Amino acid sequence: MDIAGSAALVTGAASGLGAATAAALAAKGATVYGLDLDKAVAGAPAGPDGVTLVAADVTDEEQVRAALARIDEDGAELRLAVNCAGIAPSARILGRKGPHDLALFRAVLDVNLVGTFNVMRLAAESIARREPDGNGQRGLVVNTASIAAFEGQVGQIAYAASKAGVAGMTVTAARDLAQFGIRVVTVAPGIVDTPMMAGFSEEVRAGLAASVTFPQRLARPEEYARLVTMIAEHDYLNGETIRMDGALRMAAR
Repeated sequence: MDIAGSAALVTGAASGLGAATAAALAAKGATVYGLDLDKAVAGAPAGPDGVTLVAADVTDEEQVRAALARIDEDGAELRLAVNCAGIAPSARILGRKGPHDLALFRAVLDVNLVGTFNVMRLAAESIARREPDGNGQRGLVVNTASIAAFEGQVGQIAYAASKAGVAGMTVTAARDLAQFGIRVVTVAPGIVDTPMMAGFSEEVRAGLAASVTFPQRLARPEEYARLVTMIAEHDYLNGETIRMDGALRMAAR
């Protein structure tokens, strides 16, 4: 698909993977609408040209619909949606303070899995209204899982379950949306140097980097963004979950 001249919706766009992806797509000529929570949008630095931040909760149907309506009102044609929004609290099934908090487990699934599905289904509805290209393609949805979907560590039960759900939707979503000319691909990153990593000491960060097979460093958000643009431009990628992890296979802890 041709990124230039298209509109793209990127969630979690105020920082991390989402911010890098929004910038990369804008650099390729897309008009980008970046969704994030109100407080995140308010505290975000000014984005690059071509990126408009919009306050919206990915779990809220009406807020996502309003963001999509704005794209239509601006006369832009949505052809790409990238789900980067997510949370990653840590808790064991049974810890020193008792069993895993059920509300926390539900909250992680609500944001990471239900939020991803909510944006995917509503964005697909919008993309399906576009005219297809010469190959019958109308657009693409890229979702974000994690290698924790396959090798979740101690304390990652909620996160691993939510990301396994995202990976598990991929083939079915691609099959569901094929009749509309919409591809679906999931990226499963390893350890990425995002703001969530900022609270770790240099010693911990170095240890994490050393655990990667090669290259022995943390992944960069820009590398995730570059993979998204590659997926968009490679029309035969569909229904696949792509690991971006330097051949890392997570240990138990």
